[in-house]
Amino acid sequence: MKRRQFIQRAIGNSTTAILPFRAAQVLAAKKEKQKKVKEKKDELANNLKLLNQWGELPKNVQQVYSAIFKALAASPDATYADTAADPEVRRVCAENGVVHLGGPMLGTVSSQGAQVWVRTLEPARVEVQVTIGGATRTFGPVASTAATDLSAIVPVTGLEPSTTYPYRVLVDGRLIEIPAHAAITTSPSESTHGKVRIAFGTCTHRWGLGNQKQWALIRERKPAAMLLGGDIAVQDRNNHLGLHRADYLLRDFFPAWQDFSAAIPVYATWDDHDYFDNDRWGIPKGYTLRDKECVCDVFRRAWNNPSYGFGDERRGVFLRTRIGPCDVIMSDERYFRTGEKGSFLGDEQMAWLEEQLLDCKGPFIILSCGTMWSDYVSNGKDSWGVWDPEGRERIFKFIEDHRIGGILLISGDRHGARGFRIPRPSGFNFYEFEAGSLGGRTGPPPTKPEWDTQFYGISGKYAFGEFTIDATVPDPEVTFRMIQDDGTVIHELKLKRSQLTPRGN
Repeated sequence: MKRRQFIQRAIGNSTTAILPFRAAQVLAAKKEKQKKVKEKKDELANNLKLLNQWGELPKNVQQVYSAIFKALAASPDATYADTAADPEVRRVCAENGVVHLGGPMLGTVSSQGAQVWVRTLEPARVEVQVTIGGATRTFGPVASTAATDLSAIVPVTGLEPSTTYPYRVLVDGRLIEIPAHAAITTSPSESTHGKVRIAFGTCTHRWGLGNQKQWALIRERKPAAMLLGGDIAVQDRNNHLGLHRADYLLRDFFPAWQDFSAAIPVYATWDDHDYFDNDRWGIPKGYTLRDKECVCDVFRRAWNNPSYGFGDERRGVFLRTRIGPCDVIMSDERYFRTGEKGSFLGDEQMAWLEEQLLDCKGPFIILSCGTMWSDYVSNGKDSWGVWDPEGRERIFKFIEDHRIGGILLISGDRHGARGFRIPRPSGFNFYEFEAGSLGGRTGPPPTKPEWDTQFYGISGKYAFGEFTIDATVPDPEVTFRMIQDDGTVIHELKLKRSQLTPRGN
């Protein structure tokens, strides 16, 4: 009897303890669900606020974006194809005659043509019409599919160098509305002689993509291309692929970006914020190889580069191209980093970089890195100086040993813009041009008294970098300008190729 009573008491006490525990679990789960719902609402509200910060957009535009955002935010694996099947998205888009979600965005410019990127609402055929010699020529169709994230890239070829060609875009045979000034301007001949202007910068984040004044000014200056070195559109979405896509959609809904990218070819690599999150690289703790690969796949379907990394299962987003007489190499310091010594770019990308440097034929080479080449700002935090000074030394010494001339280092990551001369033991100087000011954000100190090799520094201002190259003179010249969005030239520096050529041993 005593034993039975003991067991009954034990069971009773246990049940009494379990019931509140289960109730607490249910309550906690309910609060977590409410928190996630609130976060989604807050994220939508934040994106709509950013969408309207440069001028209130029509309600129907906000309605379309809101419907698609909700469909993409619903799942970490949500795709544009999923939104195309969403009843509310289909209803809102049908009411507003929406058949495409992004573009046209130009990229991969050459002296003979360019590529036109478009993202459609659902799988479709995309064509581009260009008037050449008085006759209309149609390029495509190229299919947008679920496998391409509903993006289509149409190559336009057979054009003349340094010539402007207006174009039109058709989706399933229907002309879509694009900026009236949309045009392909081919670059100069890829010979080692000629002139070209190339704009560059980083750290637009979502808030700088709508700055009509800045993007219009860059477009008016008619660069052959715009190089974007990271922290561009996606803001700290980690492995939520749906929100990565929602942020790229936000980019494509900004009128300023629409007007710009329809006329100026864009080349893009990433940095930490559009990779996973602040200061993250490789496979961040708590994430998987699949997460890393999927983030990379979403990125490459959102841009219009000539290539992405190795172009196979190794992935990455580094690239090399030629724009007029200038070679461009854009590195990827996020994807291959492991935290081990010498892994900043990874062995294979480092070998690739050295091969490309030797193969460049132009008088100048723009070499980009998402973070800074020097250690002046934030003591090299999340950059070469902390993670791989030996790798940086290997690159610099390789350039010096092979007397590779005309290197122009560009960088980003630190909000603001700064320029530095980087002295070498040999007496040679590299020049670094950072333009992390496309978003107008305030960052680390723009200058310090001990930075005696600095030649400009700003913070809290919208500004972009620009190289104007003249390779028609015996000693080719490059003029750098840092330009504020009101047209003020903050700094100007002219350098000759001979000044940028190591003397050798």
